[in-house]
Amino acid sequence: MTQHPTQSPQFFLTAPSPCPYLEGQFERKVFTHLVGDKASDMNDLLTQGGFRRSQNIAYRPACESCRACVSVRILAQEFEPSRNMRRVEQHNADLIGTMHDAEPSTEQYSLFRAYLDARHRKGGMSDMTVLDYAMMVEDTHVDTKIIEYRRRGPDTFITGKGQGALVAVALTDKMADGLSMVYSYFDPEMDERSLGTFMILDHIQRAKTMGLPHVYLGYWVNGSRKMNYKMRFTPQEHLGPKGWERFGG
Repeated sequence: MTQHPTQSPQFFLTAPSPCPYLEGQFERKVFTHLVGDKASDMNDLLTQGGFRRSQNIAYRPACESCRACVSVRILAQEFEPSRNMRRVEQHNADLIGTMHDAEPSTEQYSLFRAYLDARHRKGGMSDMTVLDYAMMVEDTHVDTKIIEYRRRGPDTFITGKGQGALVAVALTDKMADGLSMVYSYFDPEMDERSLGTFMILDHIQRAKTMGLPHVYLGYWVNGSRKMNYKMRFTPQEHLGPKGWERFGG
């Protein structure tokens, strides 16, 4: 009988449930737990294989009749912003992002709550409490960071930190080959700033500075309009049957 190392991950399959992106479809996911001293290495390997992380779970779609979900990663070192993206950067030039260890705060949760109530009132996260939010941030065995975006303050160039109110937050995994944007949210009353786009552009610049080749955006869902924004950040790669293949640029 073949012996398997006790450290080998065990994978599980969820029951079918209604797809949140495509009407009439049902989704299933294969998942495993990311725990122990090898969690970061396993997260790197699984992310490169099309998995996403949520707390200490790594998951990937395993739908029986649909292949609309496609893993997307930006080729950060080759990326050049479009004219519209440069305008977004200029519009948010008064913001500064500070990266620190993944620790929740009441200020973060207040912004998170406002974002959910305005953008995702009927979504699966709509009833998350402050304790649920803390678990989302803290329940990680990998190298996870929080990036807080604030308006620049009078002492910004001394302290290196923004001093104004919190306007956007990104929960991000730092991996061997890139940055993976796990979840991000922003002040819903600042639509004119395009803060979602700005945070992606900021992550691309951070990856460039760190010498990392990729920014992982999760899944593009073919047929879901709210996922189309991910296609604007080219060149990028899509994970298909033959592996990662270049798209655009």
